[in-house]
Amino acid sequence: MAEAIRVLIADDHAVVRSGLANILGVEPDIKIIGEAKDGLEAIQKAEELKPDVILMDIFMPRCSGLEATVAIRQKLPDVKLLILTISDREEDLFKALRFGAQGYLLKSASVTEVVEAVKKTAASEAMLSPDIATKLVAEFSSRANKPKLSTRESEILQLLGEGLTNTEIANRLFIDESTVRTHFRRIRDKLHLRNRGEAIAYATRNHLPTAPY
Repeated sequence: MAEAIRVLIADDHAVVRSGLANILGVEPDIKIIGEAKDGLEAIQKAEELKPDVILMDIFMPRCSGLEATVAIRQKLPDVKLLILTISDREEDLFKALRFGAQGYLLKSASVTEVVEAVKKTAASEAMLSPDIATKLVAEFSSRANKPKLSTRESEILQLLGEGLTNTEIANRLFIDESTVRTHFRRIRDKLHLRNRGEAIAYATRNHLPTAPY
């Protein structure tokens, strides 16, 4: 018989930790080996107990679940991390996956989904809540369908987003102001923008990085 999956639960709400322990504790192939009430304690308990899987909340005092995820992945690369949170924000999802979490589950998940997620995470399988998976697919689909801007067009759009005028952009990039206007027309046509205000809003909404000048 295979050894039980050793699980550490990290959440700042005692009732959540207790509920998860009760849910998972009845599974014959899952064993709860510890609990942590914040990110720092999660790191300490992970080093001490060496769990197979950590169920990690994001929003915790002293040290967030995302910060703890980074630290644990650096110290214990074999430990699997499953985020269990109320946050369905794309920003939190992408950070969690980038920082090394194997899965991302919402607290609205059913008991069956939580149990399945722990088992899949232990087996090194990616696990996402259905709603989160849909968002992820939509995001990548949206990115794939976005018109491609040239390097120069991207630079100008970035600077527009920073609030620079055509003259200031021309001086910054060492080009003629007429060239800036030409590039802006192309940007507008490619992105279906009606005016400068929409271009600035687009740059802000899509988190374009600050131009490196």
